[in-house]
Amino acid sequence: MKKIIAPVDFSEPSVNAAKYAVQLASDLPDSTVTLYYVYETIIAGSDGTPLLIDPDARKNVAIMALNNLKKELEGLAKIPVDVVAEEGRLAPCLEKYVKQNAADLIVMGITGSSKIEQLIIGSNTLNVISKDICPVFIIPGNASYKKIDRAIFTSDLKNVESTTPLRPLKKILDMLHPELYVVHVTATHTAVPEAEMTEKRKLEPLLKDYNPHYFFVLEENFTAAVDKFAEEYSADIIITVPRKHSFLASLFKGSNTKKLAYHSSLPILALHSWE
Repeated sequence: MKKIIAPVDFSEPSVNAAKYAVQLASDLPDSTVTLYYVYETIIAGSDGTPLLIDPDARKNVAIMALNNLKKELEGLAKIPVDVVAEEGRLAPCLEKYVKQNAADLIVMGITGSSKIEQLIIGSNTLNVISKDICPVFIIPGNASYKKIDRAIFTSDLKNVESTTPLRPLKKILDMLHPELYVVHVTATHTAVPEAEMTEKRKLEPLLKDYNPHYFFVLEENFTAAVDKFAEEYSADIIITVPRKHSFLASLFKGSNTKKLAYHSSLPILALHSWE
């Protein structure tokens, strides 16, 4: 059974991501989706006055809201949908829940209707990714589900044997069965450096079962290069490894943030590297 967790906070981006999760699960045999909500502990008001709030009452309200969303989502696809509400902070609670339940995938939103919402949701998403819990699908706020036929895997071609997360990557590829494009972006205007060619030759046997197409893209702006390539080859998702200076890190800095993270319709799948 494939277990998909969709963290929700009832914002539009998180609800849209939950819809994506349910529709994705409908294309994966023997899949379930769990709508997961975390409410923070409240011990005092804004003026420091102690608050007497019944945690059970808060949980009951959360479960009621989750069940309402569940009914809405079950109309999109006939798959099992569960609901879970817990008290605490999202990243550590989600990490514990995913490990206890052996979940396969987290699907969550990244954008918001306001600057504050963008900051909060973006921060939560990055916190979850940094935990290295399991693969995380980042769903842009305006993305709608489309069957995943083509996937881009970005590689910096550095120490590929130790930094390529083969186990989760293969698990995802076996689950989705997409046509695979391995893309390396280089700013070198002459011949491709021999070190990068050597790393490509090391990567080829690791991914040979998936018959990938390899591309070297000449572009100084990494994010712009991947965005352009994805559009040209009609990719459905981008798979990336969020290490230092990686594609995912660049999404949340500078002008590329709005372009890809907040306005792109292309989901991003983050796999952790053990480097």
